[in-house]
Amino acid sequence: MTQETLSRLLEAFAQGRIAHLEYAQGDSRLVLDAPAAPGNGPAVVPAVPVPAAAPAPAPAPEKGATIDAPLVGTFYTASSPDAQPFVQVGDRVKKGQTVCILEAMKMINEIPAPCDCVIEEVLVQNQALVGFGDPMFRVREL
Repeated sequence: MTQETLSRLLEAFAQGRIAHLEYAQGDSRLVLDAPAAPGNGPAVVPAVPVPAAAPAPAPAPEKGATIDAPLVGTFYTASSPDAQPFVQVGDRVKKGQTVCILEAMKMINEIPAPCDCVIEEVLVQNQALVGFGDPMFRVREL
């Protein structure tokens, strides 16, 4: 389930259009039930860990390392619509150089390169929503 879908469901729940909502992902589970007494707002049951087998190791990147999103936000390749992209495929970048920006809640966050590298592939389209940990660039470390 996408974050947008979950947000829409939570909004519908908060507006009283849904009385019960359950969501499970991995070892976490969220259950929301509308209160019996009107006017008290929704009751939130804390996430309860569900016993699970040892987590599977994350798949290794096929063609090299990635620069992943450190937060949820809107991905931008440049500082403004008419500006040149911070980086393009084939560019050599130095550790700390800005590779993109992520906008989250009207806050602009410059995302730096974690190491000296070459941009091999841009994995996200401009103005797309990225989630925490989503790969944004495939890079080759230098």
